[in-house]
Amino acid sequence: MNKLLKSSLAALLAVSLFGCTNTSSTPSEEKKEEKTEEKTEETTTNDGEFKIAVVTDVGQLMDKGFNQGTYEGAQAYADANGIPMKYYQPANGGDATDNDRIDAMKQAIENGAEIIVTPGFLQATALEAVAKEYPDVKFVFVDGWAMGYDNITAIVYKEQESGYLAGYAAVMEGYTKLGFTGGGGGSNPAVNRFGYGFVQGADAAAKEKGVDVEVKYSYKYGETFSASTELQTQIAGWYADGTEVVFSCGGSMFQSVLSAAAEYEDARIIGVDVDQSGESSKVITSAVKGLSASVEQVLGQYYDGKWDAELANVAQNLGAAENATGLPEDTWSLTNFSLDDYKALLGKIANGEVTPDANVPDDANNGDWLTNFEKVKVVFE
Repeated sequence: MNKLLKSSLAALLAVSLFGCTNTSSTPSEEKKEEKTEEKTEETTTNDGEFKIAVVTDVGQLMDKGFNQGTYEGAQAYADANGIPMKYYQPANGGDATDNDRIDAMKQAIENGAEIIVTPGFLQATALEAVAKEYPDVKFVFVDGWAMGYDNITAIVYKEQESGYLAGYAAVMEGYTKLGFTGGGGGSNPAVNRFGYGFVQGADAAAKEKGVDVEVKYSYKYGETFSASTELQTQIAGWYADGTEVVFSCGGSMFQSVLSAAAEYEDARIIGVDVDQSGESSKVITSAVKGLSASVEQVLGQYYDGKWDAELANVAQNLGAAENATGLPEDTWSLTNFSLDDYKALLGKIANGEVTPDANVPDDANNGDWLTNFEKVKVVFE
């Protein structure tokens, strides 16, 4: 694991899987199943209460991305400190309503939760309702914002930085036909920042190399962040049309992109949120953010009695300067764009010499805002 994900972020914070079910499993599959079960194992206190809760965003818990990274941070803290925890998935999956989220949060409180981690901006309405009703319960709003309540703290990331680094790395590696498929239908701010940064980074590298780059860009088939045959067909079409590498930005959507890439020997993928290189050799890098480390740190601040002084009604905006955005270093596989070159660019972002733009529209599901690039042509679908 690189230093990005290892970082405790202490300094800053102080101020399903898509596929078919088989009737039999190979030994490696059985080990994977055992590992997943171990990750989702829950323990209670003697009175049956779960003190820490995670109420998931849309998509699956073990989505190899956002939900999973958030959950694993909470689980790691709970395991290390002997505090019982439980996760809750709102009813109706990708079609979950605010009432479904409210019900999940209230169920967590009924089960003894004193602090609830709620990943995803879609939690906002439910979070406000429940936080007002239960002022003694604390809430961690991941990918959220300060909401004016002392029992809510927010963790926000500068996804445009990770996206920029991924786009820059892809072009410097030699790819000129890129793709971006994003979840949330163009209304998810974090996804939009990832995508906008990706195109900015590609444009910067293209100008440096003197090459022209094409980026196919789409929010189709990803509104619920789920895998689908429609998404797989779309991405397979991109690869067939010459797209070399696709940035898969949306939880379980990765499984559809991976299935599409499997049809083409030279097809490559960029992962998101966490290092996804272990999923396939087709993954050349991942645009990551410090989900697990930051959730662990906030829980630590809470249990150290620092909520009122450091977290109440605060939104922490974490980026490269806090070791919270970037690309994985320990699994580096790029050859034309070296790790040293990457570290040099990361340093420029961290010190403000390079500042990827984060100004994205509320509704990004159109190509009108993706036209002002010198060497990148965006083909919006």
